[in-house]
Amino acid sequence: MQLTEVTTATAAKDFIRVNVELNQSNPNYIRPLDKDVEEVFNREKNKAFRHGECTRWVLYDNEGQGIGRIAAFVNKKYKNKGDEFPVGGIGFFDCINDQFAADMLFDVAKHWLLQRGIEAMDGPINFGERDRWWGLVTEGFQEPLYCMNYNPPYYKKLFETYGFRPFFNQICIGLDPKKKLSDKLHERHDHYATADYRCIPIDKKKIEKFAADFAYVYNKAWAGHGGLKEMRKEQVILMFKKMKPVMDERIIWFTYHKETPIAMFINLPDLNQWFKYLNGQFSWYHKLKFLWIKKTKPCKKCTGLVFGIVPEFQGKGIDAYMIVESGKVIQWQTPYTEYEMQWIGDFNPKMLNVAASLGDTFRSRVLTTYRYLFDRTREFKPHPHIS
Repeated sequence: MQLTEVTTATAAKDFIRVNVELNQSNPNYIRPLDKDVEEVFNREKNKAFRHGECTRWVLYDNEGQGIGRIAAFVNKKYKNKGDEFPVGGIGFFDCINDQFAADMLFDVAKHWLLQRGIEAMDGPINFGERDRWWGLVTEGFQEPLYCMNYNPPYYKKLFETYGFRPFFNQICIGLDPKKKLSDKLHERHDHYATADYRCIPIDKKKIEKFAADFAYVYNKAWAGHGGLKEMRKEQVILMFKKMKPVMDERIIWFTYHKETPIAMFINLPDLNQWFKYLNGQFSWYHKLKFLWIKKTKPCKKCTGLVFGIVPEFQGKGIDAYMIVESGKVIQWQTPYTEYEMQWIGDFNPKMLNVAASLGDTFRSRVLTTYRYLFDRTREFKPHPHIS
């Protein structure tokens, strides 16, 4: 076997190809868009380069066939609650079912991180935001959501045999959006069915207004927790403008008390239900093809990105009010028959309880963020719970 660091365009293509060739026989595999992976390693596209560095390798067999890949990251901004030493990351791991090959990949990443003063590595994670390419699938191997890692079950053994231990589990929540809501939800909803409260869908023509409302709720509900920074209205406007071509106004909702935003329920169609027909490509031709597919193949699955309530109204039933109000449209006026909320860490029981309040929910899949301590005598501590 031969390890090659990715320093050429050919090796970069091989880095993409390894993932495709090792997974393409699995009927649930959806090839990621090449551009989405490549942008992680592009200094001009990825803001994480401002605070860190990364590299990647491809593992070849004696015939020159790609049989594995891995990336390693150092990011000064990467820190979890309770961390007492610098932690790096690995990601984009793929490998044949061979422990020796996997160990070669883990070893080269570990040595690269050691040279940079790192004392542990988490993986598989992303060199960037946590809403993409984060965690190893350990339960629920159905089709991945857009920009979600996907792997065969044997990867779990490769990680754990090397010495990785679960740092935290990432719980995805599913429900049947067409199923009748419980009487309990309706009872809690009715308490807020007054003139002081209203729940409305987003209006694409008023992006700036809703961007300001998003920033207000987000900053009150999350900013300052777990290292999350405040979001400026201008940031949200840019985010909404990028989302606009695939936004479905019927599944993005905001709740107000006397015109002050107090909650939001942000969902999008699962783009992978359309992108799976593009074979990883997104040229101008494929963009036109995407528009045709989007028009002729209705997406049956939507995914939850954000469900947030400002602190003053948490635990008081506003969640039920928003679910019932939005459900009047989502249940009866949309084509969605599947719903899956993006992952919530098992270290955050409060948010898991909020997700469970959506109705008759179930765990749709579990991903695991693993940690490997370079000092094998150091006590391993899983991610602490947050309040």
